[in-house]
Amino acid sequence: MRTRPMGGITFAHPPAFWTGFLACVAGVALHLPMYIGSADMHYHMRGMAMDAPMVTGMALIVVGLALTTYGLLPRGLAASRREGAARIRAAHDAPFRPAHIGLVLVMTTAVTIDAMKPITLSFVAPGMGKEYGLKSALNPGGHWPVALLPLFGLTGTVLGSFLWGWLGDHIGRRSSILLAGVMFVTTAVCGAMPSFWWNLAMCLMMGLAAGGMLPITFSLLAEMIPGRHRGWVMVLIGGNLALAYSITSSLSSALVPHYSWRILWLLGMPTGVLLIALNRWIPESPRFLLAHGREDEARAIMARYGAVEAPAADPDTDAAEERREAAHGAGFTPLFRPPFAGLSIAVVVLGLGIGLVTYGFQLWIPSNLQKLGLAQKTADAALRDSSLLGLPLVFVAAAMYGLWSAKKTIIMLTALVAAALVAFSVSGEHLAHDRAWLYVLLAGPIVGTATIAAVLAAYSSEIYPTRIRSRGSGLSAGVGKLGGVAVTVVLVAGATVPSINTTALLGAVPLLLAVLVVAVFGVDTKRTAGAAEGAAVQPADA
Repeated sequence: MRTRPMGGITFAHPPAFWTGFLACVAGVALHLPMYIGSADMHYHMRGMAMDAPMVTGMALIVVGLALTTYGLLPRGLAASRREGAARIRAAHDAPFRPAHIGLVLVMTTAVTIDAMKPITLSFVAPGMGKEYGLKSALNPGGHWPVALLPLFGLTGTVLGSFLWGWLGDHIGRRSSILLAGVMFVTTAVCGAMPSFWWNLAMCLMMGLAAGGMLPITFSLLAEMIPGRHRGWVMVLIGGNLALAYSITSSLSSALVPHYSWRILWLLGMPTGVLLIALNRWIPESPRFLLAHGREDEARAIMARYGAVEAPAADPDTDAAEERREAAHGAGFTPLFRPPFAGLSIAVVVLGLGIGLVTYGFQLWIPSNLQKLGLAQKTADAALRDSSLLGLPLVFVAAAMYGLWSAKKTIIMLTALVAAALVAFSVSGEHLAHDRAWLYVLLAGPIVGTATIAAVLAAYSSEIYPTRIRSRGSGLSAGVGKLGGVAVTVVLVAGATVPSINTTALLGAVPLLLAVLVVAVFGVDTKRTAGAAEGAAVQPADA
């Protein structure tokens, strides 16, 4: 199959992609005049009628998304049915090359940009609730619950985690990342939507785009990063969820008092454009390229990153595996069949626990701190300082994961965060008067949870074989978001935001359960002499 390079990136249909991308950017830009025009009302746009440029911009976005999607679809999509023949992995002892360093830097930036999207939900909720008169901890007399906003956003991330896991295996890792980046650009229009209901619709789209980035990123890294470096690199990159929290809280503290909560959504356009530019240095999965007949491109990427084609297994064994997968289904069913069933249970329980903390305690902490008497700027600064205070934990976890034990790292980190949450459940409402302890304990749920999520994402990308790796990573990310949806549904039904004590308890209990489940079902991925990568189930090379 022949494709044409443009701007250093190879697409099946370059003109369609770039035309669609420019249409999306123009469509977002046409939303800005109404936002700028509302400056004298402190950017309160509730009740304003959409003007002609905004309507035109929405039409351009719809057309642009259709064109970019078409531009990324590989020719001969059915060729992906042939991918069972190729077994690609990064050589365990390959040197860590400049190409790997560049890839790590680019993917670190991409993951940070991606993580800022759902984190923004925490910081826009207080201002949005006030502008639209929504029921919240700060406005108990409102009508519609402010929790509807994260409900739509998190529902989108759940769907996106599974959708992007499927897309990564069918249209390619890099194409999936590009499509997510374009959607980041378009959903920046959340910041200019006059109607609360339009905000909900755009928030759902934002969630769809953000939900799949991390599993796709880790699936790609699993093929590119040498085995002896893979674990700590993936934890380090995933740990940038904590960095994203620090950046988002800093931006909220600096910009929201002047430009309202809407500015945090509008920042999605420049960050999305940056993500598209960075894809110039993101390789495609060699396995995917080989499956679509693009052997020269695949071999060039494999040579650059030290990836190799694993030795062919016994043909009879391969045939038996194919028959089992056909019998069990090609979706997520193989993840819950031997030998992966126990591992998948551990991934699901831990992922749900992470989701309950992230979207229960963490999502509502800006609102709850303001409820306790801290000003918006002070609350955001406290969260920024706490995330910076705990940031070294990411590096410690990366070292533990790479040099010690993946399973024990998960157990230790999870127990640590659970302990911090127990402290909040006992005396959370009194900590506003003790800033030192508040900052220290906040670092646990903020940085600790982000670090566990990074470790789990790295872990789930190593314990599954290449042919179902994206689906395994998608499961890991999806169940975490599902935990958030469950918490938010409860909040919508109750039309309130629970206290710090309650959200802390809701997170502590499942994390303590996760410690037990991982201890029973978890396996270690640390390579030992003479053993295949992935030890217990030989996942990475299968």
